[in-house]
Amino acid sequence: MGYSVGIVGGGAAGMAAAVTAAGQGAAVTVLEGNDRLGKKILSTGNGKCNLGNENLDPGNYHTCSPAFLEACLRRFDTRSVIDFFQGMGLTVKSRKDGLYPLSEQAASVLDVLRYEVRRLGVEVVTECRVRHVEPLEGAGKGRRRRIRVTGDGKVRDFDRVILACGGRAAPRSGSDGSGYRIAEKLGHRLVPVVPALVQLKCGEDYFKSVAGVRAEAVVSLWNQGEASARERGEVQLTDYGISGIPVFQLSRTANYILRDKGTPQVHMDFFPDYSEEAYDALIRGRDRLREGRTVEEFFAGLLHKKLMILFIRLSGLRAVEDARRADPRKLDRVYRLCRDWQVSVTGSNSYENAQVCAGGVPLGEVTEDLESVKVPGVYFAGEILDVDGRCGGYNLHWAWCSGHIAGMAASGHGSCPCWDRKEIHPC
Repeated sequence: MGYSVGIVGGGAAGMAAAVTAAGQGAAVTVLEGNDRLGKKILSTGNGKCNLGNENLDPGNYHTCSPAFLEACLRRFDTRSVIDFFQGMGLTVKSRKDGLYPLSEQAASVLDVLRYEVRRLGVEVVTECRVRHVEPLEGAGKGRRRRIRVTGDGKVRDFDRVILACGGRAAPRSGSDGSGYRIAEKLGHRLVPVVPALVQLKCGEDYFKSVAGVRAEAVVSLWNQGEASARERGEVQLTDYGISGIPVFQLSRTANYILRDKGTPQVHMDFFPDYSEEAYDALIRGRDRLREGRTVEEFFAGLLHKKLMILFIRLSGLRAVEDARRADPRKLDRVYRLCRDWQVSVTGSNSYENAQVCAGGVPLGEVTEDLESVKVPGVYFAGEILDVDGRCGGYNLHWAWCSGHIAGMAASGHGSCPCWDRKEIHPC
């Protein structure tokens, strides 16, 4: 006789868990707060759904237990993701290491998941926001432990329950942080949760003048005179600060620095391909252009016009003054700003704008099958756990991976025989 499995949350991890557990013969019920499953999937990858990545180095993830994570990724790797989706009829392609549906439509990914959920006979209860999960009293020796799930006036009892209700990112999609509260009531502690893969706000008052500018740069995050992290890519300037993939990659670290009362700064180098010698040669070669030009005309063509006008102003120059008569030290400052523009980070956009959260239930508090060590029979999958990845399909891969592991175990088919708990849980 198969287990009854309740899954709280019908997002990416919850649907992967449902398909896996039902495929193993479990009687599966998905309890979803929205009016339909998988709402958040539609917005991933700018609507194209970057559903995985061929480069599954654990270094592309953040967690307090990297060896544990690596062991999970070995159990459900890139090939597993491709097979999982192609087994449901989705054609998958690779582009620059990223995995996408051939249609380049996130709706295709969601469609095959929904169809498979229906084909496998999974019961779906929508508009049901779960508030309580608790083990029932009197589960004696030799008897199956039952887990009670309560939400919006509905009470269900299951043999196993998987919490896959997301974090706090994009709350309009249903991720309202309720899973964290449930986990804490079950006795789990939380690694502090902050927005990740999100835009950063800056303290300077001139950003409206450069809003809309996009430029390739090396972006470094500093705190108290030390560099914390470094990324390269296209930076997007907004009226409140900075955005773009390299900024997203740094945002979790910036938010943790801010949480610890630090003072993060971002340094941007808009000439990342130039050595110091090559950049000095560029400056010397341009000096002849000063004759007969204003300062604005002299710096034309170096970077985006809005950016150069800002740097001219920050250097104490006037755009209309004669470049030949301009203070050489101030001209030099313009050049230095092009290579090291420093701005102060005062915060980030809210969870509403964040793609994921950092933090959550620590991996040290779950077994190799992602089962709670506090309450046997309760499992975790997806963003509720202390795992967050870089841009590039890593977070969705973790959703499929953790959903599969939890779904397999909850159905009664878990545990990797080569697992070494001592190695993966050094804490």
